[in-house]
Amino acid sequence: MPAPPAPGLDRRLFLTSLLGVTAAVAGLSGCAEAGAAADEAALKAPLATKVPPGTRLKISSFEGFQEIQLKLAGLDDLPFEVADWLNIGAGPDVINAFRAGSLDLANNAGIPPIQAFYQGFDARIVAVNVTRRPNYLFATKPGSDIRTVADFKGRRLAFSQGQAQGVVLLRALKEAGLDHDDAELVPLTSNQFFTALQSGQVDIAPLGISQAPAYLEQYGAKGARTIPTDVVDLLNLLWAPAEVLADRAKAAAVAAYIPYWARGAVWQYEHPDVWNREYYVKRQNLTPAQAESITALANKPCFPPRWDEAIVWEQETADLLAEGGYVKEFDVDALFDRRFEPLAARAVPAEYRR
Repeated sequence: MPAPPAPGLDRRLFLTSLLGVTAAVAGLSGCAEAGAAADEAALKAPLATKVPPGTRLKISSFEGFQEIQLKLAGLDDLPFEVADWLNIGAGPDVINAFRAGSLDLANNAGIPPIQAFYQGFDARIVAVNVTRRPNYLFATKPGSDIRTVADFKGRRLAFSQGQAQGVVLLRALKEAGLDHDDAELVPLTSNQFFTALQSGQVDIAPLGISQAPAYLEQYGAKGARTIPTDVVDLLNLLWAPAEVLADRAKAAAVAAYIPYWARGAVWQYEHPDVWNREYYVKRQNLTPAQAESITALANKPCFPPRWDEAIVWEQETADLLAEGGYVKEFDVDALFDRRFEPLAARAVPAEYRR
């Protein structure tokens, strides 16, 4: 496990190096330099109305989620070829895959695009699903006496700078009147949270609602618990490298994919029993009861026709990270490719647009 930064070591430099990003120095300038080869005129050109034959995209599908969802929903007749469904989900991994050219389109929360910009990589948001209910619960280590977020003061908190869990933690601290310096933020990536909790390396870690049931099943009898909050990670989004979106054929494929992505989310929400059985039970090895507990907390999809609220939330998130010294201040408008703005909303019934 990585150790916390030594006294006097700059937090920004330490956390950036922890993510293994080779372009950290470029990122300190606060502007996206990598990917500058993308043709700015092409990024402003109207989208093609048809996908050219032979167009291929490499799309993220962490633990098969997206691929399985589209198949179950009968939405696997995409008008382009999926060259690969990549088992990549965490923001830092997605950014590295973007850099390597091995991924064209990914589904993440709001913080990875901010982190990519800070690291100097040019990528843009192309679709937004607004979430109104919390996607994360704060889990305690076994035997903990922590009962509320106020009790986080002076404790060791698992913190992933480049992932949604990180901003959820910072927002929860702020709502509780705590500064980021009031606790020890232990830099980890989310796939290390379980082990860190079990071993007592951290007192608290934010776990996804799909992870919490399994953790409590194993450690609830030993004094572990979850601490729900009303803090939401507002954005569930699609994003892609600027160079992908400057390619007219690939941009058309991305535009064609967005309605499928939106309709897939609606189908999953409207068919919880099928999803529980086919994904959570068969794929994730959860019990039916655990699957139902996750579905009960699920967000109703919301694809707003305009992204104004999403942009405000993303700016607040970037500013919060800047306050802590994790990124430089910048205008998040640069992260949104508004050519794609209405596509998801047009694909779903009116009740899923607000």
